[in-house]
Amino acid sequence: MHFLNSFGIIILENKYGGGIIMLDKIKSIVVDQLGVDEDQVTEDASFVDDLGADSLDTVELIMAFEEEFDIEIPDEDAQKIKTVKDVMEYIEAKQ
Repeated sequence: MHFLNSFGIIILENKYGGGIIMLDKIKSIVVDQLGVDEDQVTEDASFVDDLGADSLDTVELIMAFEEEFDIEIPDEDAQKIKTVKDVMEYIEAKQ
């Protein structure tokens, strides 16, 4: 489940340990991996179409998400992850 906090930042409830996963963490990974400005990274921005990621970039993004959130994303699922919103929903479903 995700919701907006009082600062307008989308956060996801982490079912393990009661921690919180913030949109900022996902955005930070995208900014670091793709070298784009943070304000370009919106929930609906396509990694390929809007942020200029190529196939290697998308693989590296998936690997970074797996490492950061301690999850495994199978190839068939990775192909469906195209936006920040997709990442948030995937992580939410897996935790």
